[in-house]
Amino acid sequence: MTLDYGQYIVRDPGICAGEPVVRGTRVTVRTVLASLAEGMSVAEIVKDFPTLDETAVRAVIAFAAASAE
Repeated sequence: MTLDYGQYIVRDPGICAGEPVVRGTRVTVRTVLASLAEGMSVAEIVKDFPTLDETAVRAVIAFAAASAE
């Protein structure tokens, strides 16, 4: 089953200049992906960004994968 990232990732010109963010936060997709690229685990990201949960981080990954297609 593929994660429906659409319910987690939004773009709004009034939030972070329209960059994709996790819904209900100002945490950008780029920030989460950079954290993963630096070697942080999902648990570490959730600890650093308490407005996120594991599913939200996985939604960011799914969004990035779909965007790369």
